[in-house]
Amino acid sequence: MIVKKLIVLFIIALFAVSCGTTRRAKIATEDAEAVSVIQKHYQNEADFKTVMGKLRAVYQDDERTQSVNLSFRMEKDKAIWMSASILGFPVAKAYITPERVSYYEKVTQTYFDGDFSLVSDFVGTPLDFEKLQNLLIGQAIYDLRNEKYDFSATGRGFQFASAEGEFIKKMFLLNPSNFKASAQQLTQEKDNRGVTITYSDYQSTDGFIFPEEIKIIVNEGNSSTNIELTYRSLSFNEEVTFPFEIPSGYEEISLK
Repeated sequence: MIVKKLIVLFIIALFAVSCGTTRRAKIATEDAEAVSVIQKHYQNEADFKTVMGKLRAVYQDDERTQSVNLSFRMEKDKAIWMSASILGFPVAKAYITPERVSYYEKVTQTYFDGDFSLVSDFVGTPLDFEKLQNLLIGQAIYDLRNEKYDFSATGRGFQFASAEGEFIKKMFLLNPSNFKASAQQLTQEKDNRGVTITYSDYQSTDGFIFPEEIKIIVNEGNSSTNIELTYRSLSFNEEVTFPFEIPSGYEEISLK
């Protein structure tokens, strides 16, 4: 089912090449221009309390292409909620907090409800809420202040790349007009897998700069999965609720 694949891929596949980090108080990079760009990236982070709106998601793998509409709500740093529908019929809901990942699907009558440690054990690497939130709002998935990167100003924007020999190769490209992410790439060459995220455009709503379209490409071996997300009708700093209750009788999904 597309919805389950979307949710699982959205939450898990991104972090298949992830690892934990600790935020630094001081910027690790010493290059003066790079420091200035990093500072502007975080100064321009959308400082909202809540956001809600609609998302159009298109999922494509080696076997099929399918689209789904998502109602989207977020309380920054606290919760992400999505309700999926196809042809106007609700089919699934997801509720994600820094501590927990919960999801259920109506068609298959299945659900998952567990903390991030269960998902981390399943994929074999630490996961966290912050990276998913950063992806959705156009911030660097990894905190650029934590590591030293090879920095260059290119015709496409400001590029930060991890040094050669790193277990996980990271690349972040920032838009020179708003210092938001234009592209992000994480690669594990040894395991022949990686994820590429691109932001084709940004929109300004209620004074907040927010992505308009996000494209996610996940590669593993010879297999490739694409997700395109398009934001619609966003509104900020309104009261939001996160209605979520797993229906009785649904079968639990085991991540083993």
